[in-house]
Amino acid sequence: MRFSSFLYFAAFGIKTILFKKKAPILGTVIVTDKCNLKCRHCSVNNITAVVHPYKQIRQEMCTLYDMGVRILFFCGGETFFWRDGNYTLRDLVIEAKEMGFLIVNVVTNGTFPIDLPEADLILLSLDGDRERHNAVRGDTYDTIMEHVENASSDNICFYMAVNQINKDAVRDVCIAARDTRHVRAVSFNFHTPYPDTRKLALSRAEKQQCCETILKMIKEGAPVFNLKSAFPYVVENRFPTPCFQCVVIENGKVSTCGRCIEVPGLCEECGYFFVAEYTLLFRGNLKIILEMLGTYLKYI
Repeated sequence: MRFSSFLYFAAFGIKTILFKKKAPILGTVIVTDKCNLKCRHCSVNNITAVVHPYKQIRQEMCTLYDMGVRILFFCGGETFFWRDGNYTLRDLVIEAKEMGFLIVNVVTNGTFPIDLPEADLILLSLDGDRERHNAVRGDTYDTIMEHVENASSDNICFYMAVNQINKDAVRDVCIAARDTRHVRAVSFNFHTPYPDTRKLALSRAEKQQCCETILKMIKEGAPVFNLKSAFPYVVENRFPTPCFQCVVIENGKVSTCGRCIEVPGLCEECGYFFVAEYTLLFRGNLKIILEMLGTYLKYI
């Protein structure tokens, strides 16, 4: 992270904490909900299967920038499906940088070749060892690992959604993140139970066991992007929601925190570690502040 970016984020954090501001700093553009997979835990793929046009995506980027967002995510569906004429996902990332976004990340399922060195991080879904990942996402593990091996840059961060199928594979993903070329870190979430996937949700005891495994792996040198100080809050769902510093825009509609905010009762069962981390950060939790400084400077 550049020093000028660090100063910008530090100033934003201080103002947010001192004056209890609710302005966003992190924004996500949904470029499409079209996806080539039918993952067992996903409730938001192929609802419309529309690939949004370049002019619309660019306008949404401008909207987020004008709102104060400086950390931008491109998300799907599957982001590498996105194309409009000669414009590709790479063009969006480059344009976002030129527009003034300080950190630009992309979320992908990893089934397309990974050649996007312009992104700060590529969050790539890996949901366990081969057996359990494939049980969640279909027979894609070997393809994904081949694409990681052949990636053009070391900006990949594995991204695991822990659920009833893969809860015993947390250690495997930590080891893969530590030992796989081009992988910088691993980030975890717990499954957030949309009504059609409730059976995949973890109990409090199961969440606690997963966090203990992650903590053990951190001690063994695994490059974990999550903040361990937030683990008790995530396990017990006792962090404030929604996170006003995060917004999502999809087809022109802006939602605070995430697309799931409109599902009754879902915020109370949120499994997104970053939501806990950001809400605690901007409420002035000192442990979170110090840990985030070290983590972000290390992995971004």
